Amino acid sequence: MLEYRDVYAGGRLVGSGSADVITIVNPATEEVAGAVPSMVGTDVEVAVTAARRAFDAGPWPQLSPAERAAAMVRLAAALEARAEDAARLVTAEMGMPIQLSRRNNVTIPCGIIRYYAALARDMSTEEMREAVSFTGRTMVRREPVGVAAVVASWSYPLILAFCQLAPALAAGCTIVLKPAAETSLSGYILAEAFEAADFPPGVFNLVTGTGQVAEMLAAHPCVDIVAVAGPTSAGRRIAAICGETLKPVSLELGGKSAAIMLDDVDLDATAAELGWLCFANAGQACFTMSRVLAPRSRYDEAVSALACEASRFVVGDPMAEETTMGPLASPRQRVRVESSVTAGVVAGARIVTGGRRPAMPVRGYYYEPTVFADADAGMAIARDEIYGPVVAVIPYESEAEAIEIANDSSYGLAGSVWTHDPERGLGIARRARVGTFGVNLYVPDIGAPWGGRKASGMGSVYGPEGLQTYLATKCVFLPG
Repeated sequence: MLEYRDVYAGGRLVGSGSADVITIVNPATEEVAGAVPSMVGTDVEVAVTAARRAFDAGPWPQLSPAERAAAMVRLAAALEARAEDAARLVTAEMGMPIQLSRRNNVTIPCGIIRYYAALARDMSTEEMREAVSFTGRTMVRREPVGVAAVVASWSYPLILAFCQLAPALAAGCTIVLKPAAETSLSGYILAEAFEAADFPPGVFNLVTGTGQVAEMLAAHPCVDIVAVAGPTSAGRRIAAICGETLKPVSLELGGKSAAIMLDDVDLDATAAELGWLCFANAGQACFTMSRVLAPRSRYDEAVSALACEASRFVVGDPMAEETTMGPLASPRQRVRVESSVTAGVVAGARIVTGGRRPAMPVRGYYYEPTVFADADAGMAIARDEIYGPVVAVIPYESEAEAIEIANDSSYGLAGSVWTHDPERGLGIARRARVGTFGVNLYVPDIGAPWGGRKASGMGSVYGPEGLQTYLATKCVFLPG
């Protein structure tokens, strides 16, 4: 069992001022995996002060972009050196199957770090323009915003950390990271990696605790920008706090994404692709395609193909190489899923497969991949984010109706269309009111902006746009 009692601040572990701890339970075994401090205001003050000092007086913001890039490349190598430990620790914390964990908690985060290192290497911080309003020139400077507070979710903990940490570092910001309570242990591996990569003290700082700690960070006067990945309710609270002082905030929140099958689709091939988009990580992803829209003329075929694909998932020990679906992350998540499934049945939807806890294994917060048929767009299972392996298949009569159903959501993060004709799919993509959309696939591209609309949040991660989030613009007017 791993147990920590410290804040990581200023390049070292500092004893927490809190006597309370958060116990982290392995969702596959229901055994204790470790504990971290449930931090208090004095701990937040220690971490933010270290980050502020490192920004105001430390070398990091003053380094050239190329020097920061070199440090980030070292960081990626340091994380790779801890690859198996990081992957297995996250699996123990929240149940992600180990093969998926290696990719999502090491390979992709390291790719993000190296991508932003390359952008930093080529970044120009000053641009001269001929003035329009007077005789002379204007220098446009791009400077790091300052101290960034990053609040990450538990579903993909290291991706959701580094999609903000990496651009913030590239820009020259210093950071306080607050991981989700459920995945706080892996935050200390990141502290080790930053030390191994020889980052200046105070560039990376770590606090742990409940949502109250995130709110303390958002309210702290020495924090200049806040980035949140998590549920919409938490994002709204943080945004309201930041609004008090007009502090910039980036929000990556929930979703209720729709996958539109067109009438010309290859159902078996599409179901194979959608299986992962519906059920990977036990459906615990903000972009999960939890609404599948199928043409009425092929509805029964679509339901059968998706149910068949759901049955292919191997539910079991997430540390086993053959497992493709582990447990839900917590008993609270399973109760939420079970309540949603019950509500779907009461509303008149029909369970085609799943809808229960598996008989084996006996322990752990497991739930079978579940497909609902006879669902309509007004049901709660088709409108509310469930955050579990539950999919509602909804029939439609025309393309126009499919687009209307897909857009009729309080969320606007992601969507996809599946068709034999990519041009036809592109036409539907242009009419979808979401931040990201896939034609015959859905794979976030770290080279392009990724973010949502409406209750799915605001701001973008990835791409050059993600870097711009952490840069402030200053204009200097010069006479001719």
